[in-house]
This record gives sequence, structure tokens and C-alpha cells, in this order.
Amino acid sequence: MKCAFIGLGANLGPSLETLRQAATQLAAHPLIDAFELSALYRSKPVDAQGPDYVNAVARLGTRLEPPALLALLQETEQQYGRQRPYRNAPRTLDLDLLLYEGAQLDTHSLTIPHPRMHLRAFVLQPLHDLAPELVLEQGSLAALLKACDHQEIERLP
Repeated sequence: MKCAFIGLGANLGPSLETLRQAATQLAAHPLIDAFELSALYRSKPVDAQGPDYVNAVARLGTRLEPPALLALLQETEQQYGRQRPYRNAPRTLDLDLLLYEGAQLDTHSLTIPHPRMHLRAFVLQPLHDLAPELVLEQGSLAALLKACDHQEIERLP
């Protein structure tokens, strides 16, 4: 069983409901265990236009290898109507594999650790909720969050 962190986001349709449903669906997968979801946050799009996002991070245990986990995440996105008309387009559901225990990959379809997570408060804050002691290659979560303090993020009730 390997530990992985998944970023969840949505800004089209019933975003809050979609994130909760997708999290429940992933947690029920037979090769996923110990699923824990952070608090939910609202944030402005970064490098994009569109409605505000609802974001969270999940920590999970899995027996899926990174490519198979990515395939599951992309299949789940498709079930919720994810389309990719252009880079950073608004999304009904976005699931990103952020970290995978012991893995460093850089392929055409998958980079682990996620290459931009250290620049995104909407990833760092929920990641900090779940694993405040975590240190990324770029530094501690607390230091990285401080560098992103210009990005608006609001914890949802």
C-alpha cells in the first residue's frame, strides 16, 4: 500500500456536490484505502478565467501504480463531464495526482511530484491541512503558503 495525494477541483456546475461525490466514489474503489479528504476551499482561477473553484486534497492509500491511478482519475473526470477544449479551461471536475510515495516521474502523461503544486495556495492549504509536516522539494508547506499569500483562498463551512 502506497500513500498518494490527489488534488480535487471544480468550477462548472454544482462544484461542491461534484467534489464530494467524486471523493466518495474514489474512496469506495477496491484498490484505495484510508481515504481522507481535507476541508473544502473556494479560490479564484489561477492563470485562467471563469467562476471560482472549489478545491480540496485527498490523502489515500492505494495498491494502484501511478499510471493506473492516473487512469482512474481521468476516467472519474470523464464520468463528471470533463472536457479539455483548451489549456486551463473551466472544469466540471479536475483530479490531479500530486504526490505518490517513493515516486518521481516525468513522462509525457504524468509528472510526479506535480510540477506546479508549490505555486498554488489552493493545493498547498488543503495539503497542509492533511500533512502539515510535509516538505516538498521547494520547501516546507508553511513557507510555500507564505509565498502564495497573494492568492485568495477561503475555507468553506
